[in-house]
Amino acid sequence: MTSHTDSDTTYPLRPVQFSRLTKRGIMLGLSLPQLVVLAVAVFALVAGLYLAGGKGLMFTSPVWGSCALVAAVPAGGRKLIEWVPIVARWASRTYFGQLLFRRRVIKPRPAGTLALPGDAAPLREWEDPETGAAMIHDPHAQTLTAIIGVSHPAFVLLDPGEQQRRVSGWGRVLASACRSGRIARIQVSERTLPDSGTGLAEWWRTHGTDDGSWAATVYQDLINRAGPAGERHATTISLALDMNAASRQIRTSGDGMRGAAAVLRQEMTTLTTALRAAELTSTGWLTPGEVAVILRSAYDPAAAPALERHGALGRELATASPVAVTETGERLRSDSAFHAVLWINEWPRSLVYPGFLAPLVLSTGILRTLALHYTPVRADQAARDLRKKKTELISDAAQRRKLGQVEDAGASAELDDVLQQEADLTAGHGVLRVTGLISVSAPNAEALDAAVAAIEQAAIQASCETRRLVGQQAQAFTAAALPLCRSV
Repeated sequence: MTSHTDSDTTYPLRPVQFSRLTKRGIMLGLSLPQLVVLAVAVFALVAGLYLAGGKGLMFTSPVWGSCALVAAVPAGGRKLIEWVPIVARWASRTYFGQLLFRRRVIKPRPAGTLALPGDAAPLREWEDPETGAAMIHDPHAQTLTAIIGVSHPAFVLLDPGEQQRRVSGWGRVLASACRSGRIARIQVSERTLPDSGTGLAEWWRTHGTDDGSWAATVYQDLINRAGPAGERHATTISLALDMNAASRQIRTSGDGMRGAAAVLRQEMTTLTTALRAAELTSTGWLTPGEVAVILRSAYDPAAAPALERHGALGRELATASPVAVTETGERLRSDSAFHAVLWINEWPRSLVYPGFLAPLVLSTGILRTLALHYTPVRADQAARDLRKKKTELISDAAQRRKLGQVEDAGASAELDDVLQQEADLTAGHGVLRVTGLISVSAPNAEALDAAVAAIEQAAIQASCETRRLVGQQAQAFTAAALPLCRSV
């Protein structure tokens, strides 16, 4: 995806198009695992023929035959050989008992830890002394993440000119992240939460007239009943600093976590300014207590209304972890809910107008989190990658012509995408890699399957294709439902 800026004062609403998910291999469309397996098959076939002729070919047929099948037969959208690392990791985690998490309520957690299950266990908390914001440190990935809350008007209700103007402003926000070279990832999370009814109650206290009349009594009763049954939307933007890329600036600012926090504050200021220019209202950088409520609500949605009503409860990151987590192949169970994560593996292939995700965003009656992960690519690295892709695509096309293979439309479309990205990069735009994940939650397995089916239909209406992740639900849940800039 390429971020654009627009200087046209009329702001005509223009359609956009996403690049296709590359399925190109190293040679002739084959990936490295496929080439390795096919090389083993060819070696076994040639060795059998050379050593024993026809009998050797027959004796080695189980080897080269199985290798050819593993390399060529698809299953679940992937070749069988591509399932090997996923299955191996799943078997390893099953053997070592890593599919289950049970919190040790008696043993205290070390200070500064988030007490999350799975590969999120090493995360550490750092509270910025200047802004009071919670900064999450990942010692393995060497990132430091801050989270800001954002409020915005309903995009679909704006007129086309206003929509295009806001799209251009958001493009400038993303473009600013590509220029510094110190941002590892930007995560935009839009989630639905069970509403506690405090908003309606506050509005009634401010604007209502409780005079004891029949109308006031009925209205008050309606608010008390209908408020907690509703849902609300919340949007956050997470900013992850690449501590390796910013090592020089960190040393200059004092080294260690204090220096990293100072560098991240600079990026936070830049993001806040860009959001203000894009007319997005920030509600402030989240404090440790607010981050704790988000984490607790993700694993235990039933507790979210109570945490919102009682502002002093559940505000400790050390106690925001789930009590129990059980992972299966296609779902995750934690505390009061079942979860499933879908991957948006295909964005719209045709031209679509901004707001095409409205069917997903406006789906009602479903607790879900739509997470968009933007990975900025530096201009020099993006130029090298595009040149390499273009050379490989042209070389593959030449090889196919030599072998007499017919050129398919998919390869031509992928080359057109690369050429368009190269032209955009030359024009000064930034290049970002976009990953979309959808986390769906429900109180039981049957309701979860129904909610997932509804989300899949909403994705089809949005011209997107989704796939339910298998064998990696726990890792995907931390990336989709938690605003911590985690990767899958």
